[in-house]
Amino acid sequence: MKHRRRIYYSAAQRSEIWDRWQAGEPMSSIVRRFDRESSSVFSVISPTGGIRPPVRRRAREALSLSEREKISRGLSTRCSLRLIARQLGRSASIISREVSRNGGSDLYRASRSEQAAWDRALRPKLCKLACRPLLSRTVSIKLRQQWSPEQIAGWLKRTYPGELQNQVSHETI
Repeated sequence: MKHRRRIYYSAAQRSEIWDRWQAGEPMSSIVRRFDRESSSVFSVISPTGGIRPPVRRRAREALSLSEREKISRGLSTRCSLRLIARQLGRSASIISREVSRNGGSDLYRASRSEQAAWDRALRPKLCKLACRPLLSRTVSIKLRQQWSPEQIAGWLKRTYPGELQNQVSHETI
């Protein structure tokens, strides 16, 4: 079996694919334009059912790249988080969470933090039970034993205290 390497399209190429698709151009014509296999163009169009996904935008209250750069500069000059927050007109807790989420004060870098924020904002997220087969199996066994989701969630908290990766809410179950 021939192994095909994965094809990545740039943002401009994806935009052109969507423009051509919305204009009613057949997939075979779009494929010829990019000199690729039809499955590679299909993989761009099919996940959203042939409807162009909305352009990703940053939430109004989210930190911007320039604010992250100011945080990085403040940390490099050993400013306190409260001082950085005051300079940005933000809450100190927002700055503290941003720094701890992205490596701490010694490892914080604005560009890496910006990319990580965009990655974390991607939707839909995988369910915890889909990502953790052992946890999924445990929950499944308890459900077969007629336990309620609330009972399972409580049991997991008592059995694995402090291990958030082995706990799940009753809503998820």
